[in-house]
Amino acid sequence: MRAGLLALTLVLFSSVSASAEWQIRPFFGVSFGGGTTILDLAGAAGSPNAVLGGTGALLGDVLGIEADFGYAPGFFQTGDQQLVRGNSVSMLTGNIILSAPRRLTRYTLGPYFVIGGGLLHAHIDDIADVLPVSSTLPAMDIGGGATGFLTDRIGLNWEARYFKSVGEGKVRGSSIGPQDPAEQLSFWRVSMGLVIRY
Repeated sequence: MRAGLLALTLVLFSSVSASAEWQIRPFFGVSFGGGTTILDLAGAAGSPNAVLGGTGALLGDVLGIEADFGYAPGFFQTGDQQLVRGNSVSMLTGNIILSAPRRLTRYTLGPYFVIGGGLLHAHIDDIADVLPVSSTLPAMDIGGGATGFLTDRIGLNWEARYFKSVGEGKVRGSSIGPQDPAEQLSFWRVSMGLVIRY
């Protein structure tokens, strides 16, 4: 099994590096449609919330690989409710990218599909400091977007991506629901960003 995964990784990397293009994509986005079993005192996980982050990608003609990082401060806080102090969700994933061939999208938007996995980290400090949360959960992400270039090196990117924790996780006393479930977290992220390629 491990040998097969290693072989697949080597084949993917060699096919990407043959005609490689590096891209850096700082972005601003919004998370929404979230759900969680983590104790969300303000009921804010499903509310829109700002996300900042960046992506680094190595792209071939069709296949590519990327690392994506996002940070959503205030994810578990909404409106004027003062039930929590510091709170955030961080996301870190590694992904495979499947895109339209560059020769077909040189003068137009280039669509792509992305899938991968990594970690979500949830952090909550309540005002009474009796129900703190600090949980790192294995997660998957899936989505797609499009990139268009204004010059040879500078462009814009639009994307929608879904994040969901996977596996059974652990019960740390910060989950709620039937039969004391393990911690789970999911949400959508839409973003727009700058693209720099070299």
